[in-house]
Amino acid sequence: MLNSIELELLGPIQGQKLAHLQCHFGLDTLSLERLGASCTGIDFSEQAITQARDLALQAGLKTEFQLHNVVELPEDLNGEFDIVFTSYGTIGWLPDLRPWAEGIARILKPGGRFVLVEFHPVVWMFDNDFTHIAYSYFNKESIVENESGSYADSNKDHSYQSISWNHALDEVFTALQNAGLRMNAFQEFDYSPYPCFNKVKETKPGQYQLEGLEGKIPMVYGCSWEK
Repeated sequence: MLNSIELELLGPIQGQKLAHLQCHFGLDTLSLERLGASCTGIDFSEQAITQARDLALQAGLKTEFQLHNVVELPEDLNGEFDIVFTSYGTIGWLPDLRPWAEGIARILKPGGRFVLVEFHPVVWMFDNDFTHIAYSYFNKESIVENESGSYADSNKDHSYQSISWNHALDEVFTALQNAGLRMNAFQEFDYSPYPCFNKVKETKPGQYQLEGLEGKIPMVYGCSWEK
């Protein structure tokens, strides 16, 4: 479900052609379609795209879902979209933001917008229980962690190793600027709209902050860019 941070940065999308990158199984993509955009969800997981297509069919929506790697977007998408959008837990899976940014710029129409809402790199500096700084703010090394559960069910009996990368704000901004985009909005927020971290509490309806760090660190940022 889209939250107020995403909706504010996106602004009016009625009648706009929108690409939703790393859409997973498409729930937010379908929400964007219902808000009036003509949406294409893009993800590299065949299982997720299959599920997204099934959900669109069940919902009676014309949302399109395509199977692509976000850093290898096909040329037939060049200049297709008024808006490119991605949010929450997306860029951390990419070791290098240069091809990601270049692909975004390439599939946008002239004058099109890119909207990013993401967890703040300060959050990813901490260990999972937020007891100490465990990782660099900068993209100096991969973050290797042993995890349990799954994306859909944190209680699922499943263990795996995850590899991610922390991207400082200047790394994100430089990649997008070098791809030819120009920032027109940037905001930081001291809360998460989701209780997806350990040791958070709801300080306001729909706003979750870390216990002991309430109002002291940024947890989410959002930005909008124009081609």
